[in-house]
Amino acid sequence: MSAIGWVILVIGLFLIFFFSSIKVVRTKYCYVVERIGQFHRVLEPGVHLIIPFIDNVRAKVNMQERILDVPPQDVITKDNVRIKIDSVVFFEVFDAKMCTYNIQNYQAAIMYSVLTNLRDVVGNMTLDEIFSSREVINSRLTSVLDQITDNYGVKVKRVEIKDIIPPAEITQAMEKQMKAERDKRAMILEAEGVRESEIAKAEGYKQALIKRAEGEKQQKILQAEGQAQAIEMVAKAQANAIAYVNRAIKESGTDAVVLAMRQIEAAIEIAKNPANKVYIPTDAFKNLGTLIGASELIRTNDNTSSQSSSQ
Repeated sequence: MSAIGWVILVIGLFLIFFFSSIKVVRTKYCYVVERIGQFHRVLEPGVHLIIPFIDNVRAKVNMQERILDVPPQDVITKDNVRIKIDSVVFFEVFDAKMCTYNIQNYQAAIMYSVLTNLRDVVGNMTLDEIFSSREVINSRLTSVLDQITDNYGVKVKRVEIKDIIPPAEITQAMEKQMKAERDKRAMILEAEGVRESEIAKAEGYKQALIKRAEGEKQQKILQAEGQAQAIEMVAKAQANAIAYVNRAIKESGTDAVVLAMRQIEAAIEIAKNPANKVYIPTDAFKNLGTLIGASELIRTNDNTSSQSSSQ
């Protein structure tokens, strides 16, 4: 082989050796490296150099959070009811070395641990408790599995119960019970609606009576005010009429003395007839006294006037 051939061969071997020594680890992955069959180190995300043909990548471990779907499992409850439970596990690897060397298949170990502990947890609960306590089952399973998988370098984040499948006869009984509950709730709501409607009607009737009574009250008040105003106007008219008559009497020179004299004269004329019986009321004597007093007053005034003339 010529010298150029040897140079090309050496360069090719160097390039193969160089590129074989470079390892690029992606994000959220770790490489477990062995040197001559023994654990050497764990490569974190980034660029690393290894010794070709001496260092070997044993495992490429995914460090992301992953989901493990557990197949439905038959479980017998505390009240002897056989049900199927479908669950799912969320987990992530936190130690690449432990999950590589401490167990052969950590995903299978997680699945079987879920099935085993699911029987233990659900077997101590009744069917009603299982349906109403999913969060309790999830938290118990998560706590137990986290302790078990800690030796595998795996962290169980949570366990979720996807579905609980009871037997067909239990399902039919539950459907009947739910239908009865819905019918009961509908009847209660209907009764409450009728009650509210009756209350609203009664309240409306009550308000109508109150408004009617207030209207009648206001009407009576207005009628009384109108009657009072009418009486007041009639009284004012009568007072005005009396005042007008008095003023007319005074203006015509007719006073109380003249009226009294007219009354006595009328009584005398009536008494002239022998067939008439005359009853003289007390007012007539009063008028007579008034007339005598008035005549005395007139006579005194006449005497005074005569004396004044003679002087």
